[in-house]
Amino acid sequence: MLESLLVAITRVATWSDKQLLTHATGFFFERDKHLFLITNRHVVLDEANQHHPDRLEIELHTNPENVAITTQFSLPLYGSKQQPLWKEASDAAGLIDVVAIKINRENLPQNLFIAAFTPAHLLKDLDQIEIGTSVLILGFPLGFHDTLHHLPIARQAVIASAFGMRFQGNGYFLTDARTHRGSSGTPVVARLTEDVSSRGHLPWILLGIHSARLDVPRDTEQDERLNLNCAWYADVLMVLTEPAPAKKMPTIKKSAPLPITNHL
Repeated sequence: MLESLLVAITRVATWSDKQLLTHATGFFFERDKHLFLITNRHVVLDEANQHHPDRLEIELHTNPENVAITTQFSLPLYGSKQQPLWKEASDAAGLIDVVAIKINRENLPQNLFIAAFTPAHLLKDLDQIEIGTSVLILGFPLGFHDTLHHLPIARQAVIASAFGMRFQGNGYFLTDARTHRGSSGTPVVARLTEDVSSRGHLPWILLGIHSARLDVPRDTEQDERLNLNCAWYADVLMVLTEPAPAKKMPTIKKSAPLPITNHL
């Protein structure tokens, strides 16, 4: 039996017209029967590096009996009038490097074989996680993966900063792990035994979304990389996937009756 966690994660390719730009990672999140692709904002738009893709391609498994069978699925990033089709958020420190892109289920292959995180996979009690807690970071570092079965690989990591606190005022915590380009948008997960039944067939807790490696000015001949990374707290997904408020019907004001003039 294939672990459900492995098909909750997908390889992401960014494209501009017919030109392949970069590779990254994404994962699926479901809320109120709506399905979303979650990845980093810098995957869909990175102004500083002149990265402006117009669509993403994700890889989907379509046969539970043979995971080597996959198909590519295209997600446009802009709608009419070049309106972004992703949802982003910001806080007091600025933009959060996480986006949610809604996936139209009607366009998906019929024999889809994926798993998705849900609000039940978000941590309810921050005290369950402490510094040094073992976590996994799953994705496609430098594009490396099981190319036969199209599955991600995992990196062992530990929580490297006070969990539940915003590191240096930002909405992320730190992990200690070797990561590489291509891991952007990777879920950071932990295995907790409490209330496993509420998570269905995906018995993991989603703690964060890996975003970037951190480093400091250093002597490259004497000092190695810090191997520290930032992971945005996963509770931002409740903001990014919040249903749009229902549009109120405009109130029609009744016109005052016209005065009647007798022309006698």
